[in-house]
Amino acid sequence: MRSRARQMLDKSVSSMLSAIEIYNKPNFLYREETFSILAVNAWELLLKARILQLGRNKISVILVYEHHTLRDGSRSQKLYRKKNRCGNHISLGLFKAFDSLVNDYGDDIEACVRSNLEALTEIRDNAVHFMNRDFDLRKTVHELGSASARNYLRLVRQWFGVDLREYNIFLMPIAFVRDCDSAEGIALNSQERKVLEFVRSLNADEFAKAGSEFCFSLDIDIRMRRTGSDGKAEVTLSNSPEAVPVRLEEEDIREKYPWDYKILSTRLRKRYYDFKENQDYHKTRKELEKDERFCKSRYLDPGNQRSSRKNFYNPNILKEFDRFYTRT
Repeated sequence: MRSRARQMLDKSVSSMLSAIEIYNKPNFLYREETFSILAVNAWELLLKARILQLGRNKISVILVYEHHTLRDGSRSQKLYRKKNRCGNHISLGLFKAFDSLVNDYGDDIEACVRSNLEALTEIRDNAVHFMNRDFDLRKTVHELGSASARNYLRLVRQWFGVDLREYNIFLMPIAFVRDCDSAEGIALNSQERKVLEFVRSLNADEFAKAGSEFCFSLDIDIRMRRTGSDGKAEVTLSNSPEAVPVRLEEEDIREKYPWDYKILSTRLRKRYYDFKENQDYHKTRKELEKDERFCKSRYLDPGNQRSSRKNFYNPNILKEFDRFYTRT
């Protein structure tokens, strides 16, 4: 049976695939709005799947908690699970989940990814006001959406070891192929203008790390030309059974060992009030790393154990530190 994290990831992937499929339809008048709604939903599910993965698949880690008001008007010390109008528990929203990963688990997610999500969410929230007949607005949505899909692919592969390239997740610029040089001259309404101004204020590419795989937006450069067959052989990367058998399976490893050193240290710091990253900690950690129940080493050159390596940890390693530190 698949873990909660994988079930949440599967649901997220389905939402993103639906967003791409709707956007790439040849004639769809509600293209940008539908894409933004489904893509934001896919991202929220992905972030919560990651929290579940890091939180040992406990449903409690993605729920919202609140203090109750007592009869005397004071606030309760105990936290209770917050419920919605029908009585179901409320889970973390998109940005609460994002902040939890960065602050509570020490996950390293670049700022441009959040800025892209903020822009995409603003488009979703204002979708009811859109006419979307303006070329600039449609172009902006395509650039944001293309970057969002690219960021999504990379994080799914990085966090879960799942390769989605077989689905060809990209946004086709269908809306710009026709009458590309003569966009219809319709003035932006006030809502559209404010959204564009907000998106431009968020452009965070200048803050992206050099050589980063993540981005805030992707520019469109459309060129149409006629080509003939030149008889060149096609070389592609493939997971097909008939392909050259060089296949790497990351999915199972990431499922069992989702933490890296930074996440482990962050969780220990939050779990114990007397925790310090000193020599005693490193000595204890290195002893635990010898136990494959808690640690798995990945080598840059799998056939050479003298090559550079990175350790990944199973969340159950936390309990082993209870003998050395005092819980908060």
